[in-house]
Amino acid sequence: MFPAGPPSHSLLRLPLLQLLLLVVQAVGRGLGRASPAGGPLEDVVIERYHIPRACPREVQMGDFVRYHYNGTFEDGKKFDSSYDRNTLVAIVVGVGRLITGMDRGLMGMCVNERRRLIVPPHLGYGSIGLAGLIPPDATLYFDVVLLDVWNKEDTVQVSTLLRPPHCPRMVQDGDFVRYHYNGTLLDGTSFDTSYSKGGTYDTYVGSGWLIKGMDQGLLGMCPGERRKIIIPPFLAYGEKGYGTVIPPQASLVFHVLLIDVHNPKDAVQLETLELPPGCVRRAGAGDFMRYHYNGSLMDGTLFDSSYSRNHTYNTYIGQGYIIPGMDQGLQGACMGERRRITIPPHLAYGENGTGDKIPGSAVLIFNVHVIDFHNPADVVEIRTLSRPSETCNETTKLGDFVRYHYNCSLLDGTQLFTSGETDAGSHEPSRPHFRGQRHDYGAPQEATLGANKVIEGLDTGLQGMCVGERRQLIVPPHLAHGESGARGVPGSAVLLFEVELVSREDGLPTGYLFVWHKDPPANLFEDMDLNKDGEVPPEEFSTFIKAQVSEGKGRLMPGQDPEKTIGDMFQNQDRNQDGKITVDELKLKSDEDEERVHEEL
Repeated sequence: MFPAGPPSHSLLRLPLLQLLLLVVQAVGRGLGRASPAGGPLEDVVIERYHIPRACPREVQMGDFVRYHYNGTFEDGKKFDSSYDRNTLVAIVVGVGRLITGMDRGLMGMCVNERRRLIVPPHLGYGSIGLAGLIPPDATLYFDVVLLDVWNKEDTVQVSTLLRPPHCPRMVQDGDFVRYHYNGTLLDGTSFDTSYSKGGTYDTYVGSGWLIKGMDQGLLGMCPGERRKIIIPPFLAYGEKGYGTVIPPQASLVFHVLLIDVHNPKDAVQLETLELPPGCVRRAGAGDFMRYHYNGSLMDGTLFDSSYSRNHTYNTYIGQGYIIPGMDQGLQGACMGERRRITIPPHLAYGENGTGDKIPGSAVLIFNVHVIDFHNPADVVEIRTLSRPSETCNETTKLGDFVRYHYNCSLLDGTQLFTSGETDAGSHEPSRPHFRGQRHDYGAPQEATLGANKVIEGLDTGLQGMCVGERRQLIVPPHLAHGESGARGVPGSAVLLFEVELVSREDGLPTGYLFVWHKDPPANLFEDMDLNKDGEVPPEEFSTFIKAQVSEGKGRLMPGQDPEKTIGDMFQNQDRNQDGKITVDELKLKSDEDEERVHEEL
């Protein structure tokens, strides 16, 4: 508006924020009144024809305001307009820089409020007027809209709109932050937004990279928090403004959503969510681990999950196969543990990020469930659960034929196979851990130790057992099904067995199908040739061998069908494959081995 004092055709131009403050204070004032006799006006007449719903502040004496106006005479003729100059009035209210009527008319006004003011001559330009523009004793009519108001005593105003229930850390000076914002003037005019740029605004706080008011307004924010920050112009762009979008002396309003925050000095943060009891081993560098995870940004945005692929993430830890922060965060974990790992960007994907889901300078949060881990140097872990009360003079050894019950599971408790007896509550069909085949059995499992019929770790764990003994075996994958796994068994899985030995029998030496308990008959062929016709057909051979077994003179290889074993023995002796054995063909295996040694010599 016009300054008081000597006439002038130009209006003082002050920053937008100061003008807005003046407008807000003007709202609460009453209307000026004419004299009771209907004579000349004694005070300013104020008509508040548009009052905004929200009025957080009213113009007071000494405030700086920014406003637009049209000035007319009583007949409607315009004598001045800030709109015509496309320049707001920016000035301090109540310090004599405006005509008295305008000073009074702006008091109590709110931002975005509109008023009509009637200013009597003695509160305007009086009996002198303004040469060439305003005649003497003129009553002036102003239509005013307040756009900004502030005071030199103002500070940054912070309003929390939404605060997440979990706040892992708050912004401090020196932190690096990523946030979204909408920026407006105090009247709501938008001047900038990060949302239209397809990315967050990323910067350090308290290092001079931001306007001072934003530096202050971000302090104490939590990731995921939403704030409204109102910044007076002397803590923003001041008298110069910024380009064409922020006028001089403009108050700024930012609606901010903090995405994440970290400090270049941050280390990996660990939070144990669930620790299973009885943790006897913790993961270390060089171990191979299987784990599930959900990966999210600090604001909760999910960027990856192993669960969605229905497959664990399998890797060595501490050897550079994964990002450094995860390498660190997984060490020291127990099998079955759930932990939250917060990784600053300099230990994750840095300033560039990766792909289209992890932006540059992003803090990453992993919720991890450790399924199992092992080391390539691990051996089978054997723990005796119970032993029979009676004295145990003989234990299992290589070559023995054994029968046993078992339960097999992953280390997270997932049941894989069972023989149906070790776990009394289980009725699942059994699936023995035989190499290359799986069958369902309800009876105890059978195996010859060292015959390469079961996985190496189970074979090892069954050795040295007493009948009736129960053991727990932890078998690393390189002694089980390896990286590829097997039907029902994930790759690189550590297996947990609970086994109970039901029976054992001495095995036969390698390559033998039948052995004598004592020396064989002196006239073996004659005893075998039951009808004394000089040849032994399959029937006679089978009858003779079964008789030796039943009389306790010899035994067949355990664990196989006797008929098949006897048939194999006959085929070995029927050297010309004519369906009968002659005296020249019949040889004991010990004799064959001796002949072979002589041939080699």
